Amino acid sequence: MISHGKDIKVFTGNANPKLAEEICKLMGTKLGEAEVGTFSDGEIFVSLYETVRGSDVFVVQSTCTPVNNNLMELLIMIDALKRASAGRITAVMPYYGYARQDRKAKARDPITAKLVANMLTAAGADRVLTMDLHASQIQGFFDIPVDNLAGNPIFVDYYAKKFGSACEDMVVVSPDVGSVSRARAFAQKLHMNLAIVDKRRQKANQCEVMNVIGDVRDKDCIIFDDMVDTGGSLCNAAQALIDVGGAKSVHACASHGVLSGPAIDRINNSVITELALLDTIPAIDPAKSGKIHYLSVASMFAEAIERIYQEVSISKLFR
Repeated sequence: MISHGKDIKVFTGNANPKLAEEICKLMGTKLGEAEVGTFSDGEIFVSLYETVRGSDVFVVQSTCTPVNNNLMELLIMIDALKRASAGRITAVMPYYGYARQDRKAKARDPITAKLVANMLTAAGADRVLTMDLHASQIQGFFDIPVDNLAGNPIFVDYYAKKFGSACEDMVVVSPDVGSVSRARAFAQKLHMNLAIVDKRRQKANQCEVMNVIGDVRDKDCIIFDDMVDTGGSLCNAAQALIDVGGAKSVHACASHGVLSGPAIDRINNSVITELALLDTIPAIDPAKSGKIHYLSVASMFAEAIERIYQEVSISKLFR
């Protein structure tokens, strides 16, 4: 098969080294030798300890907490690789931060998703590989190829095995109107019906649940979303399904577990039976919550990286 660059190399910053190691293990390669640290004033430095000249290089780095540090690590690593004459540089961002500001919702708003896209391109990235962008149009913010993997096949497999034939009696719930298309695709794969929680957001990180659209009475529900940040929207939606809709039980799943602020306490105290998350962001300590269950994305990213290197289609990963 044709390959781009003389060999393949995978590096990682400090955001999610465990995931990078799992990806390398599945690919049968070793993680590239590099040091990513800080000077005493907080400035980030990068040292590459092996040649990358002509190589097809993949940098695994989610821009999760601390967001700005992890983003700068990624940009500086890309710059170091470019100056070391890497053949092609792919930014592998399982979680793409700053994606929530993807348009001007009100006057004088920034569009940070586009700004980050510009920064990655200016730093020297030739390609971006990510998963479940908060808004799919962010792909169009780049002038370089962007592969946006879907996490729903992992959840489909998980729930099909967990509930078996009982799946068809369950209901997938979109936590808001904006997530309906994502939830519908998930529901179709599991042959489930779809419901929507209609909410009215008052201000950032706070929302008020209004009503439930669809029949969830005496049903087991799965709330499907792309991320859980403070957990307010998710827990309010789950409570509404029980109180307003009359649901029997509520499970939840999301691609990115940001889990900031009071999120873990809210989830622990909520009516949610289990929250399944992908490990695009490092897993929390299991002792903090018995309700949170992580599923690995390593195999999907490993296959995507190998296919990009071999210059073959990755479209099968979207199905």
